[in-house]
Amino acid sequence: MKIDDLQDIVSSAQELHDLLGEPSLLSANKVIHHLDEHVRHFLSLSPFVTISTADRDGHCDASPRGDAPGFVHVLDEKRLVIPERPGNKRIDSIRNILANPRIGLLFLIPGLNETLRINGRAVVVRDADLLAKMAVNGRSPLFGIVVEVEECFLQCAKALMRSKIWKPETWLAREQLPNPAQILADHVKLPGVTEEKVVVMLEESYTKRYY
Repeated sequence: MKIDDLQDIVSSAQELHDLLGEPSLLSANKVIHHLDEHVRHFLSLSPFVTISTADRDGHCDASPRGDAPGFVHVLDEKRLVIPERPGNKRIDSIRNILANPRIGLLFLIPGLNETLRINGRAVVVRDADLLAKMAVNGRSPLFGIVVEVEECFLQCAKALMRSKIWKPETWLAREQLPNPAQILADHVKLPGVTEEKVVVMLEESYTKRYY
């Protein structure tokens, strides 16, 4: 079944309003447009952010970035920098930013159910002095994503509360987890690329090309 074949699709903002009603005063007024002391404190404790981007034609992508808490560098009350560490070289987010600067960020702090959302405009920079401030083990980031903040607000805790994501007693046992090496081997379908070879490739990447 194609998505267009689905029935009873919500197709207007008015339908949404009729279904949900008005947001609370708290929700309607929580957006700020700069990095105040509360947001800076949140960023200083966050080791993980999801970056949402789209290309010129609107094709979307969401990509994770993570490092030690506070790895995102605050320049001033309107700008922050996300260091770009070595990865798989697909650079989907970076390509999208070059075509369309709009960006959405979702920051998490382990153990906290509220998340931080920041929306704005991004550029990719190679400023050596700036990148040196985010060096780890003597290695500066390859480049940085500078975000000019337009919207900033806390997301309520319900999604993370429902998921129980921070509760270890809900986590699957190791043997129940998906097998990344097998998934990659099956997806790429390249001659000679077996689960065993992917395990070796991943281990080499994770241990020797970390920073």
